[in-house]
Amino acid sequence: MLTKDLLRVSRAGGGFHLQFADADAERLAARVLGIYQGHVGESRKTLEAALADLEREADDFKLVRGLAKLVEREATFETQAPVDPVRARRRVFEAAADIGVVSEGEREQALSEAAAHFGTDAAVLADALYADRESRQILTTVDSRWGPAELRTQYNLSLAQTVLFDATEVRVRSSDPKALVSAVKRLRLMYEIRRTETGREVVVTGPDTLFSNTRRYGTRFARLLRTVATASEWELTATIDDRGTERELTLSDGDISVPGVEPVAEVSYDSGVEADFAGRFATLDLDWDLIREPEPLAAGEHVVIPDFAFEWRPGADTTVRETGRSEMDSDGAGVTVGDDTPFRVFFEIMGFWTPEYVEKKLARLDALEDVEMLVAVDESLGVGEDIEATDNRAIPYAGTVSVKDVRDALRPYEDRLVRESAAAIPDELRPDHPVISLADLAAEHGVSEEALTDVAFPAHELVGRTLIDPAVLEDLAAEIEPGMAYETATDRLAAYGIEDDSAALARLGYRVAWEGLGSGTIELRDREA
Repeated sequence: MLTKDLLRVSRAGGGFHLQFADADAERLAARVLGIYQGHVGESRKTLEAALADLEREADDFKLVRGLAKLVEREATFETQAPVDPVRARRRVFEAAADIGVVSEGEREQALSEAAAHFGTDAAVLADALYADRESRQILTTVDSRWGPAELRTQYNLSLAQTVLFDATEVRVRSSDPKALVSAVKRLRLMYEIRRTETGREVVVTGPDTLFSNTRRYGTRFARLLRTVATASEWELTATIDDRGTERELTLSDGDISVPGVEPVAEVSYDSGVEADFAGRFATLDLDWDLIREPEPLAAGEHVVIPDFAFEWRPGADTTVRETGRSEMDSDGAGVTVGDDTPFRVFFEIMGFWTPEYVEKKLARLDALEDVEMLVAVDESLGVGEDIEATDNRAIPYAGTVSVKDVRDALRPYEDRLVRESAAAIPDELRPDHPVISLADLAAEHGVSEEALTDVAFPAHELVGRTLIDPAVLEDLAAEIEPGMAYETATDRLAAYGIEDDSAALARLGYRVAWEGLGSGTIELRDREA
């Protein structure tokens, strides 16, 4: 976001329109980037003077300042002085107090005595006295992610995020509603789903409506726009509190987008066998994250970096993640992590068959301690029994690693983890939410859904895979009636946060008489078809 003083808004004709940077502004963005890059090694004061010159040349100084604000966030300023300014001032002030400085000569004497303490001369010390002032800090690096076009795109996004900080309500229609609702929930925003003449819209309560915590909520609220803008088609209508006057702002995919400056790096593999396994494992709906090249493991004087790790996360998305090697300490051993670290089973695919490789690999595996390791071993190596002798589980394969065999090897760990998580859950739970899915409740408690199997819910009824307060069911019984359109009924359910409409309608005693691919009518279940 930008600061509010940098907002550029047109209120002509009683409207409320953001003044976005157009394609011509890319030349201005290039000049801002050039000024920063050209002033590396110079003081902030000199940099700001160059930016001020550009502001005077430009048609709108706020645009220059807004672009500069974004670049500055990726710039590094440092205090550079041969003597620490704080220590220098303390020593000079002590010397001045002893001397009783009144004249310029006495000032020079105090500087000279203090300089002698630091082994330098008075002129150098005088220059260091206030080197830590912001205006005298030195620009050391400008690590900008953006070129001129991306900087303009980011500016427009930031401009819109800033004005949304003063929104009382935002209504969004998106071609990717699932991602939108997911982001709203993740950001813990207040919302509802409404039906309009053109479809459904997500209505989010804005920060300006709240009486407290508006800054934290407003920041999360503004971040939602980034998710909105990633959809191919979307439209957003916001009610803005414009200094006491309520105004309406409309944005769409034609106004702003998200700069493509953070592409998701594709995970690389050492062999086709690894890539093939990762691809097939990612299609499974398991409670394990598959992590590519996890943290190094200490193996005596050496280190083992497994090909993968299976990380237990109830409700996990099995997309392959890459951790890199940043967790290795200076001695090359794996970093010890806290007790709250998710449980991991490490996985090595052993397919290279030189005798030297096999010998070293077996020695490293034998040296591992307190590590759960699975090893998929090419049958042609004939070392399955040797691997088992190292207390690591061997999974033979020929050509490709069997996902089923790996899945079977993980089951004992799953069973143990489910038992342990279930033991930590009380016999009864009373969720705070009137409607919550078992998946969301399990995620709140950090357990799998299976761990909730024997738990009682005195204040809720389990409908399908959703826990619903009986009062909500009573309200729905009054709101849904025979002959109602299926879409209307699902809207009523969605307003309470119920996604499993078939189970909920069945609980209320209804069925759907389908009239086409997407439309139907609600009927009582005991009615003849």
